Amino acid sequence: MKIAQRIATAVFSVSLLAIAGCASTPERASTGEYLDDTVITAKVKASLFNEPTLKASEINVETYKGDVQLSGFVADPTDAAKAVEIARGVKGVTSVKNDVRVK
Repeated sequence: MKIAQRIATAVFSVSLLAIAGCASTPERASTGEYLDDTVITAKVKASLFNEPTLKASEINVETYKGDVQLSGFVADPTDAAKAVEIARGVKGVTSVKNDVRVK
């Protein structure tokens, strides 16, 4: 009986550590937040790719806790503004930082 109790205690302790390991801190995203950011990044990239006037391969997208950062180079300032507009339209995006430069 004591062995079963020790095993149950060990399983409970490990599960508490696993849950605490998935918690978010100001410096780090939780596992769920990281997956959400990955999905948002993919959606923004797909939206940029589907815009025929933009060269999506020249625009980099990074996401952290819903904040999207666009970087790279475009030929025209209107392309940079269009990329920001597209990124803001993606569900889950809380803000967009525009670091896109004009060649």
